[in-house]
Amino acid sequence: MTDLSVVLDTAVRDTVAYVRKQDPDAGAELAELRRRQLTRPSIVVVGETKRGKSSLINALLGVPGLSPVDAAVATATYLQFVPGESAARAWLPGAADPILVDDLAAWATGERKARRIEVSYPAPLLRYVSLLDTPGVGGLDPAHTAVALDAVDKATALLFVADASAPLSRPELTFLATASERVDAVLFALTKIDAFGGWRQIAEDNRALLQAHAPRFADAGWYPVSATLAELAVHAGPDEQGELADASRIADLQHALVAMAGRGHQLQLANVLRAARGEMTRLESAATGRVRAAEADPAATAKARAERAALAARKRTESRQWTLLLSTETQRARVATVGHLRTRVAAVQQSFSERIDTGRGDTLSGLPDALDTELQAMSVELSRELESTFAQVADAVLAQVFDAAERAAMLARLNATLRHTLAATPPRDGSGENMLIALSAGGVAFMAGRGAILGMSVFAVGGLLIPVAGLGLGLAAGGYVLWRRRVQTDRQQARVWLRDVLGEARAALADEITNRFTDLQYALSVAVDDAIERRLRDLDAHIAEIDAAAAQDATGRAQRRAAAQQELDGVRARLRSLDAVLSRARSLTPVPEQEELR
Repeated sequence: MTDLSVVLDTAVRDTVAYVRKQDPDAGAELAELRRRQLTRPSIVVVGETKRGKSSLINALLGVPGLSPVDAAVATATYLQFVPGESAARAWLPGAADPILVDDLAAWATGERKARRIEVSYPAPLLRYVSLLDTPGVGGLDPAHTAVALDAVDKATALLFVADASAPLSRPELTFLATASERVDAVLFALTKIDAFGGWRQIAEDNRALLQAHAPRFADAGWYPVSATLAELAVHAGPDEQGELADASRIADLQHALVAMAGRGHQLQLANVLRAARGEMTRLESAATGRVRAAEADPAATAKARAERAALAARKRTESRQWTLLLSTETQRARVATVGHLRTRVAAVQQSFSERIDTGRGDTLSGLPDALDTELQAMSVELSRELESTFAQVADAVLAQVFDAAERAAMLARLNATLRHTLAATPPRDGSGENMLIALSAGGVAFMAGRGAILGMSVFAVGGLLIPVAGLGLGLAAGGYVLWRRRVQTDRQQARVWLRDVLGEARAALADEITNRFTDLQYALSVAVDDAIERRLRDLDAHIAEIDAAAAQDATGRAQRRAAAQQELDGVRARLRSLDAVLSRARSLTPVPEQEELR
């Protein structure tokens, strides 16, 4: 039997070449994905809130409490566990460099704010794979799902965590379907089997749900585990330790992850094929349209001409309205956000003025650090407000132009083209976070320079995903210098210092907010104009094909249709071949012995 690596590599090479020939931009995207360097496979742990993800990671690493388990779940943070000496580093919103973390629980559960935290630890499993612990997904908080999907982009494989209390929920199934469009291999863990005696039935129910809603995973293996028993085993005496460890079943999942680590290169190739399949499906749809055009159906011609005329008329008569609406919505939202900033700064100034008036000794000397924390919290709060505000602006504007289905179809075709066009454009002048605007794999993206964004969050507007780099603000070094020079124990000078520092902070954030809204307005304007122009070109091409077919005699139309059908058959044959390879790639995902679930 041909080695699977060779089969995958050949399929990736041929599929990327075919897509590149049909759509150079989409082919370039796949080629870039193929070129990613894999140093260590990354397993991203996903699942709904309170399903036991963090406890499971602790059990897998053999370190109770390493990944904090807390009811106050972080809404914009994921933890990456890598091999090394015990340490933790956090990336603040908008910051390029990390800071050392002394209280991981406070950072990971949202008491302190970070976009990403890297935890190094000398655990045996981490020699083979890195683990990413994500926020919960599903219905509790849309931001959780957005951050988890952002982490999925970094995954070699997924570890999907459900618990034994109830079957999979609709939000869990929806998330799984979305995430598995990006990652081919998924392991399933069923947690808390010590607490729920009916876990075997829940596992069977989950299989049935997957058969109905995600049939690709209907035969996937479920690993039943108990993190609680694993933790008890760590602290138990030698007489009980082995029995508890066996009952926890953690070792089975550990062995599966190590097995997957040895297949990292193959899994990466399968991920490229999974992404390529989406492009091939789009090409199949386009080929189907050409077959229909070759039939020269008068009704189809009339429908296409009417759609084209209506869209062109809307462009002529309503484009100015769209522009004005976009400008109005952007300006309104910017003014509201800056107004909130002023209110927030005023509240901070009042609070710290009272501290200055009443404080003594350590209270006064600790003001710079306290204000630094307050400013960081303010920047995070404003970043989240921007996310919500941008979503409202985008929804108000795009809903005037496209329905949800049109947005999804049009933006999906624009993404690669606009991104590659702007990647060759020098970044605009401005702050250190010079911004380029591009369309990401689901919608508009704000890209720092030409590299990756640190501290990015993502939110959705229907089918449109808008990643937004977080605002970063803290007490600059000059603020500490001014404190030491002016203040000491002089309350009046402390008030002057506070006024100056907050004035500079407000000005810096106001400028950054203005820049972000400028980026948003430009990005949405590009999305609307390009989508309309591309749709008009597509309709023109479709009408031209119908007209060309209508101008031919029956023999000519038959030949044209045969050529279009041959093209469609070729695309479908490639899809079947690709699916066959992806079916073989399922063998890369370990499956436990069936008696484990019975």
